Amino acid sequence: MAKEQRKTEKLFYSIGEVAAMFNVNTSLIRYWENEFDIIKPKKNKKGNRLFTPKDIENFHLIWHLVKERGMTLSGAKKKLKDNRNETEHNFELVKKLSEIKGMLNEIKNEL
Repeated sequence: MAKEQRKTEKLFYSIGEVAAMFNVNTSLIRYWENEFDIIKPKKNKKGNRLFTPKDIENFHLIWHLVKERGMTLSGAKKKLKDNRNETEHNFELVKKLSEIKGMLNEIKNEL
C-alpha cells in the first residue's frame, strides 16, 4: 500500500523521493511516467527528473487504480482517458472513507 504523501512545501521531488513515497523501485516510476501521459516531470540540466506535487497526485491516482483496485495498466489508462473527473472524485471519496475508518478504529480501540 502506498505510504502517505509527505506534507511538505516542496515544489519538486526527485525520483528517489517519489519511489520512497510509494515504497517501489525508481524503475516503476520511470515506467509509469512513460505509460501515463498525465505524469510530466521537469528535467534539470543534468537530465534528472523533478516531479511536481501534481505529478505525485497523479501517481496516487494510478496507484489506486492499479495496485488497490487491481486494474491492468491499459484498463487504468482507458479509465483515466474516458472519465478522469469521475475517477478522481471516486479516489477522493475512497481516501476520505479510509480516514474516517482509521478514526473510528482509533475510537474503538480507546473504548
